[in-house]
Amino acid sequence: MDAPAPRPALTEAARRRALAVILGTVVMNMIGVGLAWPILPKLVQAMGSGTVSDAAAAYAVIGTIYAVAQFLFSPLIGIVSDKYGRRPVMLVSLAGLTVDYIFAALAPTLIWLAFARLVGGIFGATVTTANAYVTDISEPAERARIFGLIGAAFGAGFILGPLLGGLLGEIDIRLPFIAAAVLGAVNLGFAFAFLPESLDEANRRRTPDWREANPLSSLRKIASFPALTPLLVALLLTATAQRGLEGTWVLYTEFRFGWGLREAAWSLAFVGVMYVIVQGFLVGPIVRVIGDWPTVIAGFVVSCLSLALYGLAETGWMVYPLIALYVIGNGLGSPALTAICSKSVDGDRQGQLQGTLQAINALAIIFGPLLASLVLAHVSAPDPLVDVPGLWFIGGALVFALSVGLAVRTAPRPT
Repeated sequence: MDAPAPRPALTEAARRRALAVILGTVVMNMIGVGLAWPILPKLVQAMGSGTVSDAAAAYAVIGTIYAVAQFLFSPLIGIVSDKYGRRPVMLVSLAGLTVDYIFAALAPTLIWLAFARLVGGIFGATVTTANAYVTDISEPAERARIFGLIGAAFGAGFILGPLLGGLLGEIDIRLPFIAAAVLGAVNLGFAFAFLPESLDEANRRRTPDWREANPLSSLRKIASFPALTPLLVALLLTATAQRGLEGTWVLYTEFRFGWGLREAAWSLAFVGVMYVIVQGFLVGPIVRVIGDWPTVIAGFVVSCLSLALYGLAETGWMVYPLIALYVIGNGLGSPALTAICSKSVDGDRQGQLQGTLQAINALAIIFGPLLASLVLAHVSAPDPLVDVPGLWFIGGALVFALSVGLAVRTAPRPT
């Protein structure tokens, strides 16, 4: 299954510096995301009728616009980075996200807010480019650990971001978006000054097939590898459950536990702490001891259990141990599964693969928040037909159980 990959072009010292810079870029980017993202449902709620049910329905539409834009543009961004390098794509993406925050801060209506999210979806390629970047500068055997460090960088940024966003949001609901725009501009300057190019000229695609920029075509091409097809299905299913959880968290905790912005922000900061611990310190050692495939399977089993318990939780204090359990499962399983996929294609196709993986994630962002928001709008209505507040979480547990089955059937048998 493993395809030969060229050794990184950078020296060991330069490779370490480049990894430190890309991790710093990701941290600052996620602080900005953490500032704005948890506040967005509340901004939608404030600009609408004020009810959780109506806000969930409106947020479903706005979130879908963002996800469709990301789905359509992610493969193109991956191919462009394969041809022209990772650095220019990262810089353009950071600039676009800064513009997105400015539009959101100034949006007078929900239509303008939807336009801001459209801009964010088009330029939200930092995940795609960061993953391709670390693939360029890492050996196949260490990629699970490196992807874990990227996840830890996301978590580190997500610790401070929601805390600041919650505090600023209580002062003014638009203030977190202004702060995110300022931080985005600073991050752009940091990356421009210190981020080197990771893709050597010899490994660039000279004549890319631009038809692969069609996200459906790109998905079909990657899915033509028989070994990858069940892995991509598992990624889509688990990411859909995850994105739905994220997209409705702030509104769900208000509906279920009566939480405000501050309580939701603290819980999201705890998510960040757990991701730093799990993906920064546990992924590498665990993968070395038990391997990629057992890590994926064990992680998804733990995620399945935690989501089922989420759906049954009736008081806010129960959330924190369940957050820890879920992050342990998903924080181990997802990097290991991404590493397995990255080892299955050649070095000059890593940008395309990461673009396709991001397109899969964008599909999950389309269906996850949309379906979860509609489910929340239903269960929070005065007279729901299915009176199960944690319905989405129970469904997510079933999805992870199905993904465990796919992983077990796909994993190579020991000899």
